[in-house]
Amino acid sequence: MRVLVLHSHPVEESYGKTLYRQTLDSLRQAGHEVDGCDLYAENFDPVLSRHDRLAYHDYPGNTELVKSYVERLKRAEGLVLVTPIWNFGFPAILKGYFDRVWLPGVSFELVDGKVESRLRHIRKLAAVLTYGATPFRAFAAGNPPKKIVKRVLRAQINPLRPVTFLAHYDMNNCTPETRARFLARVKTSMENF
Repeated sequence: MRVLVLHSHPVEESYGKTLYRQTLDSLRQAGHEVDGCDLYAENFDPVLSRHDRLAYHDYPGNTELVKSYVERLKRAEGLVLVTPIWNFGFPAILKGYFDRVWLPGVSFELVDGKVESRLRHIRKLAAVLTYGATPFRAFAAGNPPKKIVKRVLRAQINPLRPVTFLAHYDMNNCTPETRARFLARVKTSMENF
């Protein structure tokens, strides 16, 4: 299976980058064809410009500035997000990726006023997230990233399929042991993706 792995952490020596590398390695070990998309390393521009917004509904012209990213998404059969959660949301670069790449004609189409998915070719979805907050604080805040992954993205891809959701909470108080345990969970999950 061809798996697109989206990563959005700017620091090369970070635990988030370690999780990304482990995800890539484990998916490859499992025999998947992996497309690692490190948004910071690729200098992805997350800004939805005035031009982008004016052309937003004009497929295929709306894809011109992000054509390579659209092609990668269209080829994917699996999708994995590897990202930190900042202030109970995705980093701006990842949010910008969704705004600029998941366009009408690419990820959805409006048919008689109803949204129809164009991402049914993606058969599997996973997220590997790190939170500074504890599970309770994330729950009390409504845990928007979890809802986006398990409800919004899942509905766009295939609402009937399960989602692999892995989260290391309380990174503000993590230890080498908690990080190692979570890294092992990621390894096992991606080997079985």
